[in-house]
Amino acid sequence: MVVETDLSDAEVDRIFRALADATRRDIVERVLTGEQSVSALADRYDMSFAAVQKHVAVLERAGLVTKHHHGRERLVRGNPDAIRRVQHLLDRYERLWRARIDALDALLAAPLATPPAATPAPTSAPTPVPEQE
Repeated sequence: MVVETDLSDAEVDRIFRALADATRRDIVERVLTGEQSVSALADRYDMSFAAVQKHVAVLERAGLVTKHHHGRERLVRGNPDAIRRVQHLLDRYERLWRARIDALDALLAAPLATPPAATPAPTSAPTPVPEQE
């Protein structure tokens, strides 16, 4: 079953690819609580500034963060609207699976259908064998 969403397949793919990485998930969490410069983000990870910048670029292409210049700094801000859209998509999947689980629960809770009582096979008297003289 396909879950309908206001996100295109390409957008969903970009978002989940972006969120598949632990560093990017951490960056999203950090910038949702307050914008931070790419430099400040890079200081928190054991990787180069360029590597953090690439992670931010992946998140930006997915629409999960926005980046803007403030003087010489590039500030990164989380995009709560994008997170909400993803949450709506996940909510739809949850409703789909809950409905399936509810249907399975109902099926398992239903009394078992008792098979019709087995009727014994007719027993017939043995056919007499004609006596031979």
